[in-house]
Amino acid sequence: MLGLGAMGRELARCLLAAGHPTTVWNRTPARAEPLLARGALRARTVADAVTASPLVIVCVLDCDAVLRILEPVGAELSGRVLANLTSDTPERNRQAAAWAAGHGIAYLSGAMLAPPTLLGRPEATILYSGSRRAHEEHEATLKVLAGRAPYLGPDAGTATVYDVALLSLYYAGLAGMANAFALAGAQGVPAEDLAPHLDVILSQFPAIGARMAGDIDARHYSKDADVLAIHTSGLAHIIKTSQDHGVSTDVLRAVKGFVDRAIAAGYGDTEFASVVEVLRGRAASEGASIDGPSDCLPGGPTDR
Repeated sequence: MLGLGAMGRELARCLLAAGHPTTVWNRTPARAEPLLARGALRARTVADAVTASPLVIVCVLDCDAVLRILEPVGAELSGRVLANLTSDTPERNRQAAAWAAGHGIAYLSGAMLAPPTLLGRPEATILYSGSRRAHEEHEATLKVLAGRAPYLGPDAGTATVYDVALLSLYYAGLAGMANAFALAGAQGVPAEDLAPHLDVILSQFPAIGARMAGDIDARHYSKDADVLAIHTSGLAHIIKTSQDHGVSTDVLRAVKGFVDRAIAAGYGDTEFASVVEVLRGRAASEGASIDGPSDCLPGGPTDR
């Protein structure tokens, strides 16, 4: 285990708790002390660490740091499996995979979709892509780190694509939640009173997401659901309420901006999923279809 930050320490703890002989290395050796007390072996050098096991796990700041640490020991890593659980971009993971391939190293990219406190539990998820053989060979060990350890394919960047996409949902959701608490609080409703009702909205997302996904992949947008011209009116009401009570409208104006642009492109009488065409920089004329004739002319929402 290379890298003993918050994630790395917890990954090593999971391995030790499951009875796996675990060698640890960190640039700051003192971070290893609690793990040594649990039975970990300390490697004095990176070379000592990577030659201690057929499976080498690294979790550091970014892929640049991964390569700085591992480039001097590429020969020692040859023939071993490198599981890179470092957060970065898809392209940087592909570059790291190319470096690994050039040294005869089987490379797995892992995207950790769980905080340190959930690692090691059956419901925790780490997504993997890269070497199928490496995943199959070490799947049992990888599931010690997170009970859900699916393999997504041979492209080392795929796991990171899922990671950044899902984290974009996570951070947008956190911003929306903070906005909800601010708006309620500005009118005397404590956050703790609002919190029990969040599930009324959040519980709808899996079903909504599944429906949107099919329509987005087909680029075929229905007029049967609530349409954008209606959503823009609702957003305007929330923005006005926010303004009246001194709450920032930045989050909601960003959402309304995308909705307005989709309406201007001719999607006003279609479901919210059509906003993805604006996010991708596409226009209706580039292949998307609308379920039925649209009565929304480019330039503004239909009056309803």
